[in-house]
Amino acid sequence: MKLENGLASKVDVKAARFGANRDALAVLMAALAKQESEIRLGGGAKAAEAQRAKGRLTVRERLKLLLDDGLELMELGLWAAHGMYEEYGGAPAAGVVTGLGRVFGRLCMIIANDATVKAGAFFPMTAKKVIRAQTIALENRIPTLYLVDSAGVFLPLQEDVFPDQDDFGRVFRNNAVMSSLGVPQMTAIMGMCVAGGAYLPVMTDTVLMTEGSGLFLAGPSLVQAAIGQKTGAEELGGASMHAEISGTVDFKEPNDEACIVRLRSLVGKIGERISGVGSQVSGVRSQVSGEVFSRVPFDAAKDAPKFAAEDLYGLIDPDPARAATNTYDMREVIARIVDCSEFDEYKAEFGRTVLCGYARIGGRAVGIVANQKVHQQQTALDGTKRMEVGGVIYTESAQKAARFIMDCNQALVPLVFLHDVNGFMVGKDAEWSGIIRAGAKMVSAVSTSVVPKITVIVGGSFGAGHYAMCGKAYDPRFVFAWPTARYAVMSGASAATTLVEVRVKQLERSGKKLDDAEKKAIFDEIKATYDAQADPRYGAARLWVDAIIDPAKTREVLMTALEACALNTEVPKFNPGVLQT
Repeated sequence: MKLENGLASKVDVKAARFGANRDALAVLMAALAKQESEIRLGGGAKAAEAQRAKGRLTVRERLKLLLDDGLELMELGLWAAHGMYEEYGGAPAAGVVTGLGRVFGRLCMIIANDATVKAGAFFPMTAKKVIRAQTIALENRIPTLYLVDSAGVFLPLQEDVFPDQDDFGRVFRNNAVMSSLGVPQMTAIMGMCVAGGAYLPVMTDTVLMTEGSGLFLAGPSLVQAAIGQKTGAEELGGASMHAEISGTVDFKEPNDEACIVRLRSLVGKIGERISGVGSQVSGVRSQVSGEVFSRVPFDAAKDAPKFAAEDLYGLIDPDPARAATNTYDMREVIARIVDCSEFDEYKAEFGRTVLCGYARIGGRAVGIVANQKVHQQQTALDGTKRMEVGGVIYTESAQKAARFIMDCNQALVPLVFLHDVNGFMVGKDAEWSGIIRAGAKMVSAVSTSVVPKITVIVGGSFGAGHYAMCGKAYDPRFVFAWPTARYAVMSGASAATTLVEVRVKQLERSGKKLDDAEKKAIFDEIKATYDAQADPRYGAARLWVDAIIDPAKTREVLMTALEACALNTEVPKFNPGVLQT
């Protein structure tokens, strides 16, 4: 008997609303694409020519040679430092490129300095971006490749780069921890590697260095100032010296091209750590040796979703003024990202404003927790019917989600969270039903979860709902956002309404009476500020989001992320601790 778990679709692609949403999103995505192209130029054409004049390639030219033919980097942190450090001329992409790419068929984390941006110097966000990439590599046991071409710490901001737990020094600590856990790390020095930054390559497993590059704790000028010794850069810390005298580098290469050929060859020889034990999940044993999480043979054509990914463009109005009232069935999203559009929905009739269920993405088992944006009729504790607002987490929804998350941990099923959440329900009825207790249970389950968690912010992600749906503070392996995402304590309109009242009362206490026009001006000013800060670009600039993704490529991105998660075969024992009952 065939299992009936196929999702249907009711999307009317000819509807006026669908067309308006799609057109508005197309405008937004075009603007994003233009900005991304500008970010990828790094320090600009003049700086790129200066780099080539030294006989070196630009960072993206290096990446093109490093990655397998025809494959692109799944770039993470592209928007880092966007709109920041303007007083210093800006730092596009924080002066470093990070992401997942295939080298000799092997999925690798790549961290590559962009020397066209302030000579590859480390701004505060540069350090945080490198640490985030290392954290992803560490959690998922991903082989990591460093392409080093950096002048070290950006001195005008040294106080924000140097001393703290998530600053520059953490990079080297991570090098050591990754090595201790058997995560392969290789470094290609293809330019300057100065001061504290000189420790990074030497703390990795394998070091390559091109002729004309420099590796030293202090450059010639600083050496002369410190100890009065005069020496040239090549004699002090050139490739020949480190290859022949200090013995610091393992491979000396004549240029960037040869260095990258060598690096690819070395990556192709990395072995794999295999646990040797397949996992038993939902009655299906993993058919890939050593994988912990359930995976079955996958055919890209046969197992594709039944509905077009491009339909996702018309679901959400990207205008923040209307997004809060936008309703759609989240099953329409799920149907376009899971294999064969099949979804085993868990407790489908209970707690309906949160959808939970099992599916496969690229043959890999996942548990999905998603906010339902369609208003739902639910039976209350006293037997009466009530209408529940889509995107709001009610007591029953939180209870269901908490139990589902625990079930996924018990069965070793990775979790995917799809956000479009306004927050938890408030009011007397909600408090009497134990909303705080239920919310605490859900947050606790997310916090203690040991299986990989991946977060996709589709629409709103506000307040405590953001926490319960596995926000950045709850250690998701990856955080992705659609261009329609909104990321804040509350929406701009809600924040403005609250703060206007506070501002008006303050002014009235000082004797000033405001008319309606003045109140509206205050409202508009506050709302504009909150809307700007809730924009996914603002969050991505600060690394709250790993990447802003094309909605139609959500499935593709999740497949890569799940593959990365599966590289780590060590899953701690699940211990949920004390739960509110």
